[in-house]
Amino acid sequence: MILQQNVVAGKTAAGTKIQAKLEVPTLVNGTVLPRNAVFSGEVIESVAKTATAPSRLAIRMDSVQWKNGSASVKVYLTAWYYPQRNVMGQDLRYGPEQPASRTWNGMGQYPDPNSPAYKPFPSSTSDEGSAVPDTPSSATSKRRVLMKDVASTRKDDGVIAISCSHSNLKLDKLTTYVLATGDLLPAPAK
Repeated sequence: MILQQNVVAGKTAAGTKIQAKLEVPTLVNGTVLPRNAVFSGEVIESVAKTATAPSRLAIRMDSVQWKNGSASVKVYLTAWYYPQRNVMGQDLRYGPEQPASRTWNGMGQYPDPNSPAYKPFPSSTSDEGSAVPDTPSSATSKRRVLMKDVASTRKDDGVIAISCSHSNLKLDKLTTYVLATGDLLPAPAK
């Protein structure tokens, strides 16, 4: 899931309503939840780090809605997330690994370098022989990892809370976090 707002332990009060979008289609209780399904829930614990106590945060999602349905759920934020990784951009002049002369699914043609209207990327003043710069962009990793210095605990009432004794927990709305009904096993080894 990707949060729709930032959440900071100790600053985002317990009881704050939050929403998140599902990043990957997921099977929950026999129902496939589609990508971009919206989870709704709340922060149920939010404690800032002190000199003697760790930062603690617990988020529970209670419902999920999508275009053709909705469901009640009870899932919690875990200490797992999918980090961003840098990937080098593709040569946008011709589309994804296609030569300039091919068509693109009926949506027009890729740029034809022999056409007088053709302007190479990145600018119209580029030399024809110059290389297109690799432009870095980010993509979500395919493997989940544990948040650094963050522990996950299950309370007697079933709530999963995460804690950090090094700093305040800060969740941003650009990171893909993992929800679960229970503690997750370690990620499979590469």
